Amino acid sequence: MIVSHLDEVKGIKIENKEAKGVVMKVLISPNEGWEGYVMREFEVDEGGHTPRHSHPWPHINYFISGEGELYLKGEKHKLKPGGFSYIPANTEHQFRNIGKEKFRFICIVPKDGHK
Repeated sequence: MIVSHLDEVKGIKIENKEAKGVVMKVLISPNEGWEGYVMREFEVDEGGHTPRHSHPWPHINYFISGEGELYLKGEKHKLKPGGFSYIPANTEHQFRNIGKEKFRFICIVPKDGHK
């Protein structure tokens, strides 16, 4: 069980040569009692991006603030607050900040997808 706030969660900078300006905060995981899943919040700086990659698990995203772009299966999709996406397993994807403020989103993955 947990009741908390983003301000109370330490950010972890994504150290990957193919990522730029990305910080992840783990909000809820099996450590808090949610067996099998992890909910994370990502903050992407202006001009920043996640790596273009794929993996053997799906994930669900909800876009909180800023302007983003999702590269998914060879297409680019503009993202704004209130939007959401489902990315199937083994599907190449990348998130990019295309705005002037931080692009923030929630990402939910199976426990095995959280590293």
